[in-house]
Amino acid sequence: MPTLMRIGNHLLKNRLIVAPMAGVTDRPFRQLCKKLGAGMAVSEMVTSNSLLYGSAKTARRANHEGEVDPISVQIAGADPAMMAEAARHNVDRGAQIIDINMGCPAKKICNVMAGSALLQDETLVARILDAVVKAVPDVPVTLKIRTGWDREHRNALSILGIAENAGVQALAMHGRTRACAYTGDAEYDTIRVVKAAARIPIIANGDITTPEKAQFVLAYTGADAVMIGRAAQGRPWIFREIEHFLNTGTHLPQPEVSEIHAVLLEHIHDLHAFYGDVAGVRVARKHISWYTRGLVGSSAFRHTMNRLDSVSDQLNVVNEYFALAARADNRLRYENNDENNNTQDLSAASRLAA
Repeated sequence: MPTLMRIGNHLLKNRLIVAPMAGVTDRPFRQLCKKLGAGMAVSEMVTSNSLLYGSAKTARRANHEGEVDPISVQIAGADPAMMAEAARHNVDRGAQIIDINMGCPAKKICNVMAGSALLQDETLVARILDAVVKAVPDVPVTLKIRTGWDREHRNALSILGIAENAGVQALAMHGRTRACAYTGDAEYDTIRVVKAAARIPIIANGDITTPEKAQFVLAYTGADAVMIGRAAQGRPWIFREIEHFLNTGTHLPQPEVSEIHAVLLEHIHDLHAFYGDVAGVRVARKHISWYTRGLVGSSAFRHTMNRLDSVSDQLNVVNEYFALAARADNRLRYENNDENNNTQDLSAASRLAA
């Protein structure tokens, strides 16, 4: 299998891409995933409504300061002219790849006929893709879709043809329909069929949670790359683990507590700086919960963490928890691997600032 893929004039360093996730793939998270092995990271979706361009949220989503190339920005909407303007707006602010969201299953997106709801209207799909590609002729446009609206209407192959005719340069596909949302298991047969017919790179997405699963999906579908979303939440080092496995067939050792402590602290500091102290503490809570889920003593720790409102308290409790974890073992220890039952020792961190 080829080891690299290209989107327009951008040669990715590997075949591992961070999926766009609302409220997750902000600049600090994208930078961290790239640092830990991802070849590309797609931003959380940016609205195509120009009336919101001046909002703090939209401005943050268009902030790519210091981000490693290539910078891929996902836009969402249902009006071709507004989507074209959104593409130009984001290119002017540093976007090097424009990704179009036709995969989000959220009701608030689908209710305005955006996201995966667009898969019901292939004529509108064609108009949007044509408008966006023509609006940014020097920038590659990519598309994210699902296999279809529901199991009776899987039209990914038809969407592929529309995308190729419009000049879209890569297609990412989640192996579920809009009706499936995130339930059940992702299916890869549709992705395999689409890849066999495609003239552009195909990116497989859905339920890729381990190095073995990434290897299987690449081999089974023939996809040019895999896109990883929820599995990277709290585990951004999954990208280097997968890359190592694809290259060697062996697993990297479980990360040491000291390294993950340092990674988490860097992430928290970046979030505080990016969002400001008040919002940064709130955003950091969910990431801290993801980093520590399943770890020994983490339930009580997270309960306390979610009650803290200050930067100093948040950092102090994280430092204490990981210091106790390091005393128990130099590797991360999960509840189902807890041979020495050190839960009581580690839960001492939860008493800080209580």
